[in-house]
Amino acid sequence: MTEINEELDTVKRVNSIYKVRLERMLAHDQRAVWAMLTQPSRMIDWLAPGEIEKRKGGAAKLNFVDSGIVIDSTITEFDEPRLLEYSWSSPGERLRPVRWELTANAQGTRLTLDLGIPADEDVARSCAGWEAHLMMLLAAIEGVPIKFPFERFQATREAYNTMLTSG
Repeated sequence: MTEINEELDTVKRVNSIYKVRLERMLAHDQRAVWAMLTQPSRMIDWLAPGEIEKRKGGAAKLNFVDSGIVIDSTITEFDEPRLLEYSWSSPGERLRPVRWELTANAQGTRLTLDLGIPADEDVARSCAGWEAHLMMLLAAIEGVPIKFPFERFQATREAYNTMLTSG
C-alpha cells in the first residue's frame, strides 16, 4: 500500500516494516537546519535533550524525560551537513531507522525524513509524533520554539489510522 496525501506524506508497507517519508521545505540555509539536527542546544528546542556524536559509529542519545523514552543508538550514516542516520531505539530493542537528508536549493533546504517502523507497532502514533516534532522544528528554527502540539498530534494520528486501515 502506498498513500500520498498533501498533509500526511508517504507511507508504504514493505513486508514487516512500514517505510515512511516525511518531507519539508525550509526557507533556511542547509547548515542552519543541520545544526537543528545535531547541536544539543538546538535539539532541545524541538526534539529532546541529547547528544549526537558527529561521526559514523558515534552515539545518538536522546532523553524524553516526560515520557520516559530513552534513545541510545549508534550513528549508521553520517555526511555533514547532508546525511544523518541512526535507530530510534536503545540496545536490545528492534531497529527503527531514522534517516535525515538535507538538500540545499534556491529556496533553502529540503528536509527528508525516512522512518522504518515495525508493522506490529502503532505506526500512526509514530508518524503523528514525527509530524508534531517537525512542526516544533519549524517553529524552533524560526526562533519561536513551541511545546509539543498534542492536539495536532491526536488529529494527525487519527488521520494516519484512517489512511492505514482504508488501504
